Amino acid sequence: MYDELTEVDIQKMQQEIDQRLRDRPQLIEDVQTARAFGDLSENYEYKCAKQAKNRNDSRIRYLQQMIRTAKVIKAAPADENTVGLFDKVTIYNELLKKEMVIEIVTTLRQDATKGYISKESPVGKAVLGHKTGDRIEVVVSPQMKYTLEIRAIEKGTDDTSLDINRY
Repeated sequence: MYDELTEVDIQKMQQEIDQRLRDRPQLIEDVQTARAFGDLSENYEYKCAKQAKNRNDSRIRYLQQMIRTAKVIKAAPADENTVGLFDKVTIYNELLKKEMVIEIVTTLRQDATKGYISKESPVGKAVLGHKTGDRIEVVVSPQMKYTLEIRAIEKGTDDTSLDINRY
Protein backbone atom coordinates (compact mmCIF):
# COMPACT_ATOMS: atom_id res chain seq x y z
CA MET A 1 0.00 0.00 0.00
CA TYR A 2 1.26 3.45 -0.85
CA ASP A 3 -0.03 6.98 -0.74
CA GLU A 4 -0.28 9.02 -3.91
CA LEU A 5 1.42 12.31 -3.10
CA THR A 6 2.68 15.27 -5.09
CA GLU A 7 6.22 16.67 -5.07
CA VAL A 8 4.89 19.51 -2.88
CA ASP A 9 3.62 16.97 -0.32
CA ILE A 10 7.06 15.30 -0.25
CA GLN A 11 8.81 18.67 0.15
CA LYS A 12 6.50 19.70 3.00
CA MET A 13 7.07 16.38 4.79
CA GLN A 14 10.83 16.71 4.38
CA GLN A 15 10.69 20.27 5.78
CA GLU A 16 8.79 19.00 8.82
CA ILE A 17 11.30 16.17 9.32
CA ASP A 18 14.18 18.66 9.13
CA GLN A 19 12.52 20.92 11.70
CA ARG A 20 11.78 18.03 14.05
CA LEU A 21 15.37 16.80 13.76
CA ARG A 22 16.57 20.29 14.72
CA ASP A 23 14.19 20.25 17.73
CA ARG A 24 15.29 16.79 18.88
CA PRO A 25 18.45 17.78 20.85
CA GLN A 26 16.39 20.23 22.94
CA LEU A 27 13.78 17.55 23.64
CA ILE A 28 16.50 15.12 24.76
CA GLU A 29 17.97 17.82 26.99
CA ASP A 30 14.51 18.46 28.50
CA VAL A 31 14.21 14.75 29.35
CA GLN A 32 17.65 14.74 31.00
CA THR A 33 16.88 17.91 32.96
CA ALA A 34 13.55 16.55 34.19
CA ARG A 35 15.17 13.23 35.09
CA ALA A 36 17.49 15.07 37.47
CA PHE A 37 14.50 16.27 39.51
CA GLY A 38 14.42 12.99 41.40
CA ASP A 39 12.03 10.07 41.87
CA LEU A 40 10.82 9.11 38.38
CA SER A 41 7.63 7.47 39.63
CA GLU A 42 6.29 10.85 40.80
CA ASN A 43 8.10 13.11 38.34
CA TYR A 44 5.43 14.69 36.13
CA GLU A 45 7.95 16.92 34.29
CA TYR A 46 9.95 13.84 33.30
CA LYS A 47 6.84 12.04 32.06
CA CYS A 48 5.78 15.06 29.94
CA ALA A 49 9.29 15.63 28.53
CA LYS A 50 9.59 11.97 27.59
CA GLN A 51 6.15 12.00 25.91
CA ALA A 52 7.10 15.08 23.86
CA LYS A 53 10.36 13.45 22.75
CA ASN A 54 8.59 10.19 21.87
CA ARG A 55 5.85 12.01 19.91
CA ASN A 56 8.52 13.89 17.96
CA ASP A 57 10.46 10.68 17.19
CA SER A 58 7.26 8.89 16.19
CA ARG A 59 6.26 11.68 13.80
CA ILE A 60 9.73 11.62 12.20
CA ARG A 61 9.46 7.86 11.62
CA TYR A 62 5.92 8.22 10.25
CA LEU A 63 6.91 10.94 7.77
CA GLN A 64 10.02 9.05 6.66
CA GLN A 65 7.90 5.95 6.03
CA MET A 66 5.37 8.01 4.05
CA ILE A 67 8.15 9.42 1.85
CA ARG A 68 9.72 5.99 1.38
CA THR A 69 6.47 4.34 0.28
CA ALA A 70 4.85 7.24 -1.60
CA LYS A 71 3.93 7.08 -5.23
CA VAL A 72 4.68 10.53 -6.60
CA ILE A 73 1.93 11.83 -8.86
CA LYS A 74 1.77 14.93 -10.95
CA ALA A 75 -1.01 17.41 -10.38
CA ALA A 76 -1.46 17.57 -14.12
CA PRO A 77 -4.61 19.40 -15.13
CA ALA A 78 -7.35 17.03 -16.14
CA ASP A 79 -9.54 17.72 -19.13
CA GLU A 80 -10.77 21.32 -18.90
CA ASN A 81 -14.37 20.13 -18.43
CA THR A 82 -13.79 17.43 -15.83
CA VAL A 83 -12.90 17.47 -12.13
CA GLY A 84 -9.22 16.88 -11.37
CA LEU A 85 -6.85 17.14 -8.44
CA PHE A 86 -6.79 20.61 -6.79
CA ASP A 87 -9.93 21.79 -8.59
CA LYS A 88 -12.60 23.71 -6.68
CA VAL A 89 -15.95 22.11 -7.26
CA THR A 90 -19.36 23.55 -6.44
CA ILE A 91 -21.64 20.66 -5.56
CA TYR A 92 -25.25 20.39 -4.51
CA ASN A 93 -25.97 17.73 -1.90
CA GLU A 94 -29.51 16.53 -2.60
CA LEU A 95 -29.78 14.81 0.81
CA LEU A 96 -28.93 17.97 2.75
CA LYS A 97 -30.44 20.29 0.11
CA LYS A 98 -27.29 22.36 0.39
CA GLU A 99 -24.74 23.76 -2.04
CA MET A 100 -21.08 23.74 -1.04
CA VAL A 101 -17.66 24.36 -2.52
CA ILE A 102 -14.97 21.74 -2.05
CA GLU A 103 -11.41 21.43 -3.26
CA ILE A 104 -10.02 18.01 -4.18
CA VAL A 105 -6.62 17.49 -2.53
CA THR A 106 -4.21 14.69 -1.65
CA THR A 107 -4.92 12.69 1.48
CA LEU A 108 -2.07 14.37 3.33
CA ARG A 109 -3.69 17.81 3.03
CA GLN A 110 -7.35 17.00 3.62
CA ASP A 111 -9.39 19.09 6.04
CA ALA A 112 -13.12 18.61 5.55
CA THR A 113 -13.95 21.46 7.95
CA LYS A 114 -12.28 23.87 5.50
CA GLY A 115 -13.64 22.20 2.37
CA TYR A 116 -10.44 20.33 1.43
CA ILE A 117 -11.63 16.86 0.47
CA SER A 118 -9.26 13.95 -0.12
CA LYS A 119 -9.26 12.36 -3.54
CA GLU A 120 -9.43 9.06 -1.64
CA SER A 121 -12.63 9.93 0.26
CA PRO A 122 -16.04 8.75 -0.97
CA VAL A 123 -16.89 12.26 -2.24
CA GLY A 124 -13.45 12.77 -3.79
CA LYS A 125 -13.58 9.44 -5.60
CA ALA A 126 -17.11 10.14 -6.78
CA VAL A 127 -16.51 13.58 -8.32
CA LEU A 128 -13.09 13.01 -9.92
CA GLY A 129 -13.40 12.78 -13.69
CA HIS A 130 -16.97 14.06 -13.84
CA LYS A 131 -18.33 17.17 -15.57
CA THR A 132 -20.55 20.09 -14.68
CA GLY A 133 -24.17 18.97 -14.59
CA ASP A 134 -23.36 15.35 -13.72
CA ARG A 135 -25.38 13.74 -10.92
CA ILE A 136 -23.25 11.32 -8.94
CA GLU A 137 -24.11 8.75 -6.32
CA VAL A 138 -21.71 8.81 -3.35
CA VAL A 139 -21.48 5.45 -1.63
CA VAL A 140 -20.32 5.79 1.96
CA SER A 141 -21.34 2.28 2.96
CA PRO A 142 -23.82 -0.28 1.60
CA GLN A 143 -26.48 1.33 3.82
CA MET A 144 -25.52 4.98 3.23
CA LYS A 145 -25.73 6.52 -0.24
CA TYR A 146 -26.61 10.00 -1.43
CA THR A 147 -26.57 12.02 -4.63
CA LEU A 148 -24.51 15.07 -5.54
CA GLU A 149 -24.84 17.35 -8.54
CA ILE A 150 -21.75 19.10 -9.88
CA ARG A 151 -22.74 22.71 -10.50
CA ALA A 152 -19.38 24.32 -11.33
CA ILE A 153 -15.71 23.47 -11.70
CA GLU A 154 -12.92 25.98 -11.14
CA LYS A 155 -9.59 24.62 -12.32
CA GLY A 156 -6.87 24.75 -9.69
CA THR A 157 -3.19 24.08 -9.16
CA ASP A 158 -1.19 22.52 -6.35
CA ASP A 159 -1.53 25.15 -3.62
CA THR A 160 1.79 25.24 -1.77
CA SER A 161 0.20 27.24 1.07
CA LEU A 162 -1.88 24.24 2.17
CA ASP A 163 -0.23 22.57 5.16
CA ILE A 164 0.09 18.84 5.57
CA ASN A 165 -1.94 17.19 8.31
CA ARG A 166 -0.50 16.99 11.78
CA TYR A 167 -1.39 14.36 14.33
